[in-house]
Amino acid sequence: MVDEVRASRDGGVGRIVLDRPRALNSLTRDMVVEMRAVLEEWAGDDAVRTVVLTGAGERGLCAGGDIRAFHDDAKQGGAGTRAFFRDEYRLNALIARYPKPYVAVMDGITMGGGVGVSAHGSVRIVTERSVVAMPETRIGLVPDVGGTWLLSRAPGGLGTHLALTAASMTAGDALLCGFADHFVPSASLPALLAALTDAPADEVVARYAEPAPAAPLADQRGWIDACYAADSVEEVVARLTASGVPAAKQAAEELAERSPTMLKVTLAALRRARAHGSLAESLAQEYRVSCAALAHHDLVEGIRAQVVDKDRDPHWSPAGLDGVDEGAVARFFEPPADGDLRLGPDLG
Repeated sequence: MVDEVRASRDGGVGRIVLDRPRALNSLTRDMVVEMRAVLEEWAGDDAVRTVVLTGAGERGLCAGGDIRAFHDDAKQGGAGTRAFFRDEYRLNALIARYPKPYVAVMDGITMGGGVGVSAHGSVRIVTERSVVAMPETRIGLVPDVGGTWLLSRAPGGLGTHLALTAASMTAGDALLCGFADHFVPSASLPALLAALTDAPADEVVARYAEPAPAAPLADQRGWIDACYAADSVEEVVARLTASGVPAAKQAAEELAERSPTMLKVTLAALRRARAHGSLAESLAQEYRVSCAALAHHDLVEGIRAQVVDKDRDPHWSPAGLDGVDEGAVARFFEPPADGDLRLGPDLG
């Protein structure tokens, strides 16, 4: 048993609590492996009717993977992080295929890997405190954990905007973009969680859910859809800059701070994910991309700038979009040396 994953049974409810609050419940490989083992056990246990995922502490469900560990491991060849990705993506696939109601409470910060263990569930709850994001391009990485599957299916250009800029979603935005299903005020969560013990999940959630709050992104669809329909990052930036919309200009400035390589790979990954027929297909692609990113200069440099030295001054290589050619992007989609991610027809 891993201390950072608390699993218990409460009547017909299996409760999983990510319990690493000082690190905002960021995921380690041991946590991912433990969570999958618990879910596989409960999948075949008739006494468990519903599974509920929450995070310990007051700040959020999960901030993602332990990226400081990624940084250190990548400098040593990245074998540990590749293993983490394999186990994490298999967990994401299991959650998406889970045979019982899987209630994910996305209260507070839910980012990166936190999205992976929540947004593929069958019952996804957000609150007024929810901050949902796929922030990978900030650290020289590309959206993963099934993020490209979700983002590529968001309305219009919203998913591309969120992926490239790493912008955060409010509860209303998360509902609009397909990352969540229900809005429940945080004050109602204790009663909802208690009621799940005695009634089916759909009945309980219907009892406590309230109308979705406004989605700020909805009011920005005009410029977002027009600018992010472009076929290249260069053209996206040009359209943002020329739009005359202050928010679009800010987005262009944010893109100028991101890794040029990872911006181009992210756009390519999203476009490819649109044609995928399943989450598993997107996860398999993400494994290729993540392994390639792990061996790229920009991941170590991005994490260094954001969380190690915290100087917020990454030195990307290449430094500009014009230095990233189509061949460099294409190499991110080639099979890794240790083989592709295999997701069989079972539960992941």
